[in-house]
Amino acid sequence: MLDDLKNKLGEEIERLTHELQVIIPEAIKKAVEHGDLRENSEYKSALERQQFISARLNHLTQRAGELSKIDLSQIPADRVGFGSRVRVVDMRTKEEETYTLAFGDFIDKDNLDSGQISMASALGQQLMGKQKGDKVSIQLPRGERKLHIKEVVTLAQMVEKS
Repeated sequence: MLDDLKNKLGEEIERLTHELQVIIPEAIKKAVEHGDLRENSEYKSALERQQFISARLNHLTQRAGELSKIDLSQIPADRVGFGSRVRVVDMRTKEEETYTLAFGDFIDKDNLDSGQISMASALGQQLMGKQKGDKVSIQLPRGERKLHIKEVVTLAQMVEKS
């Protein structure tokens, strides 16, 4: 999971860097050729895109730095943490669900049914540091939800198996 995130980040950084260094300068050059820049929407659009990409690149570079600092040996092998897959049972409905804890901005938004949840979410925060057999309670707008942790597979355990 960690390597996948690093690869995904690297690919996006590479794509955005190419756009920032090649595509946008070409668009700006083409817009400048059209003349008066004060009323040139293509020029303004290219500059706005340049600012957006620069900000996104800064953010991604920072995240890549944070990911490179993660030491798998420091992630507990018996407690819920980053990358853990957690199987829970709702104590009221008896429904079983499986979640994988991830950084919020790395959740696969194209596949919302993947079971990934942000570590910063209410559920993610309640699960962090818990073990198999623990119970967690989350206060939701529609009422309290109580879950029993049936299984925890940590990132360290997944790496060990592969």
